[in-house]
Amino acid sequence: MATVYVDTGALGRLLLGEPDAPAILRDIGPFEQRVASRLVRVELRRLALRKNLLADADHLLTGIALLPVDGSLLAVAETLAPPSVGTLAAIHLATALRLASAGRLDTLMTYDSRLASGARHHGLSVRSPA
Repeated sequence: MATVYVDTGALGRLLLGEPDAPAILRDIGPFEQRVASRLVRVELRRLALRKNLLADADHLLTGIALLPVDGSLLAVAETLAPPSVGTLAAIHLATALRLASAGRLDTLMTYDSRLASGARHHGLSVRSPA
């Protein structure tokens, strides 16, 4: 089953109707499964709350399998290389790496250049549709 990890930046662009939203939908379409850290729900709903788009965010989230954030995942994220990856992005990266190590991830979709670099550092495929 083809699986894409979608970070908050990509979903946020969809939520806000950014110019690259059609490219995101095009690239995400072929994947049978879309996954993200449970963190995405918090980040996306906080953005939606500021923009009065909470119902739209909830609709977007229905198509995403949200993976739990647990203590062992956070422990990995604390020291995950490279150190240039931001704090919340490290949680996304640790989640994606957990999936990849189980053979359950094909690519990571992000617009965060430091997260993308970190993912490539660990051998993950990265997409940033334009």
